[in-house]
Amino acid sequence: MKMPTWKLILTAALIVGCAVLIQRHRSRTRELARLAAIDSETFLVRTEKAQVRDIEEKLVLVGTVKALEEAVLFPRVDGKLRKNLVAEGQPVLRDQAVAMVERDEVGVVYEPAPVPSTIDGVVGKTYQDPGANVTPQTPIALVVNQSQVRVKVDLPERYLGLIAAGQAAHLSVDAYQGRRFNGKVFRVSPVVDPASRSAAIEVLAGNADGRLKSGMFAVVELVVGKRASALSVSADSVQSDGRNASVVFLAEGAKAAARPVTVGVKTPEYAEILRGIKPGDLIISSGLYGLKDGSKIEVIE
Repeated sequence: MKMPTWKLILTAALIVGCAVLIQRHRSRTRELARLAAIDSETFLVRTEKAQVRDIEEKLVLVGTVKALEEAVLFPRVDGKLRKNLVAEGQPVLRDQAVAMVERDEVGVVYEPAPVPSTIDGVVGKTYQDPGANVTPQTPIALVVNQSQVRVKVDLPERYLGLIAAGQAAHLSVDAYQGRRFNGKVFRVSPVVDPASRSAAIEVLAGNADGRLKSGMFAVVELVVGKRASALSVSADSVQSDGRNASVVFLAEGAKAAARPVTVGVKTPEYAEILRGIKPGDLIISSGLYGLKDGSKIEVIE
């Protein structure tokens, strides 16, 4: 009697499935056996090759975004705020009235007094509601020109000789993760604060699309050192020997070999190695905790 087609298909599927499971089990068993054979004093490590690459030493500073121009507007006379003529977010021109103030004097009739903008820009904030009593010391509105923005940061004294006006800089803000805004050093203070041993610098960035807002927290990156064709390894590969010296560990067969090195420029990603190793050396990059010269190692993928 001939077996139905569906039974043949089902039987074949079961056979294939069983074969796959058996193969997976065997692979897993072999891996467990390999790991079990490793001595408890053997370190599982990963490696990389020492390479020649171009690296940059960057200084990261933080500050607050401010508009290139900001103006708080005040009335010229005492009185009551009659009306705000523009809302927050609306553009204004220099000398355009942003509010009207009724002068308050018994027996005398005055035309409402305008509160003019002193710059071209956008109304960032209005401070008073209509009907409020105001004086020449009462803020009425904030106008900002955010076509360009600036970030003021404190530069440690030791880097002063490496930074100059016109130098490239990059900004990043939390609102736009992964995006960097190009800028340049706009101003470097001629004096150093003796309390903080730092000098104020300002970074200027274009903001034609208006994404950068006054008041945002900003991270500023400045390049303070460059090395072309530098022999380097990952920064985490460089360890301290406990005596203020730097070492890396080479994978030599089944053992780790400590090599004293002289470190040049160091970035969060890479460390330049001036002396101690050569290009192509197999450097242990992870599994370094507790590793010593001569430790037994097992390199894993």
